[in-house]
Amino acid sequence: MIHKYKLGGYNICLDVHSGAVHVLDDIAYDILDFCDESMTEKCPEEIVSGLVGKYDRDEIEETYSDLYSLKENGQLFSPDDYEQFSDMMTKAPIKSMCINISHDCNLRCEYCFAAKGDFGQGRCLMSLETAKKAIDFIIANSGTRHNLEVDFFGGEPLMNFEVVKQTIEYARSIEKKYNKNFRFTITTNGLLLDDEKTEYINREMNNAVLSLDGRKEVNDRLRITPNGKGCYDIIVPKYQKLVAGRGDKDYYIRGTFTKYNLDFTEDVLHFKELGFDQLSIEPVVSDPNLDYSIKYEDLPRVFEEYERLAQTIIESRKKGEYFNFFHFMIDLNQGPCAIKRLRGCGCGNEYVAVTPQGDIYPCHQFVGHEEYRMGNLHDGTFNTDMKLEFAKANVYSKDNCKNCWAKFYCSGGCNANNYQYEGDIRKSHKTSCELEKKRLECAIMIKAALAESGDETQCDGEDCISSCI
Repeated sequence: MIHKYKLGGYNICLDVHSGAVHVLDDIAYDILDFCDESMTEKCPEEIVSGLVGKYDRDEIEETYSDLYSLKENGQLFSPDDYEQFSDMMTKAPIKSMCINISHDCNLRCEYCFAAKGDFGQGRCLMSLETAKKAIDFIIANSGTRHNLEVDFFGGEPLMNFEVVKQTIEYARSIEKKYNKNFRFTITTNGLLLDDEKTEYINREMNNAVLSLDGRKEVNDRLRITPNGKGCYDIIVPKYQKLVAGRGDKDYYIRGTFTKYNLDFTEDVLHFKELGFDQLSIEPVVSDPNLDYSIKYEDLPRVFEEYERLAQTIIESRKKGEYFNFFHFMIDLNQGPCAIKRLRGCGCGNEYVAVTPQGDIYPCHQFVGHEEYRMGNLHDGTFNTDMKLEFAKANVYSKDNCKNCWAKFYCSGGCNANNYQYEGDIRKSHKTSCELEKKRLECAIMIKAALAESGDETQCDGEDCISSCI
């Protein structure tokens, strides 16, 4: 299987199963219209006759030979060697957990998937007893895994910050006993940040996710306080101070774009102007009947903006200006392991979420959907059959994914979005699929452009991109 497309002045071909990417000249690009996995060494006469009015016969035959060599080397029309692994690792240990430390929030963001902070379950905070049991649970279910990931989430985690600190202290006190190493992340809206919290986060958190939607007028339209006021002026200086003290630890600014700001490149550039260089702005996923929702008919405009953002990144890199856009991150040299490619984030299998009541769900976006409650920390229940169901939810068990060129990069999409908007974790959310495919095309094109310009910081040249000229 291959996927070929034109973007940014490049003719690009992705060989799906090998992961090889080829930047083609026009004749090679056109010849591939006549080719499939049944290519033979001799150029078929139908290809010559189909293109001889446009190209010279010798040139056609020579280029075909080059393409055939790529096929023989396993870089074009390569066989699918992944399906055999699709049912492996169904007994994988749990390696990461989202602790919903707070089902309360001091913002009332209009698009919030968590019912403006309480997940539809009533406003409350997690007790230290429950948080400790969450740490005990992940240790007990992590098998021999050494590195464990815990994300403090909400609602707004800083509303329960003392329990956050006590939970980390508890985890650190027992990790050596069980040969574990915890890596902590916090996701915050920033309103309650102060010097003490900032210093603690920069010392203890391996990653910090900072919510901000972009320009002041964009952010303050939907990210509002209970009294209806915006939060931009309060949080931006706090984020700038936190990021200035991060050192070599990870962070990223995480925004959401809606129909109100389809020119979201401007918001990415605004993040950069504020001094941030690790950036993400993601499309809202919501009921299509809502005014701010991105509908299927909006996709051409969104695609146009992704292309604009990709070109902006290329131009910036060529000028020596660096910023990283999360959705354009792609590793064409090695990439994720086979299991990650097949199943994605590990929702419900290697990753779970825990609520203040101790309920266990496949991920934070399933919280409140009772049919997907996997168990409870306090009564010791855990539905391993449901865990197995999620373990088997891979690109080969999803009809719309198994023959999709992007399957190894989106890994079947978000199970929660699939369930909420398509009614089944194995039915891909169509709008999200199209957005992901466009982002991938842009990401690969960026690699091609930077390889051509010799930017080794983004692409190792011929190691990840081959040229067929």
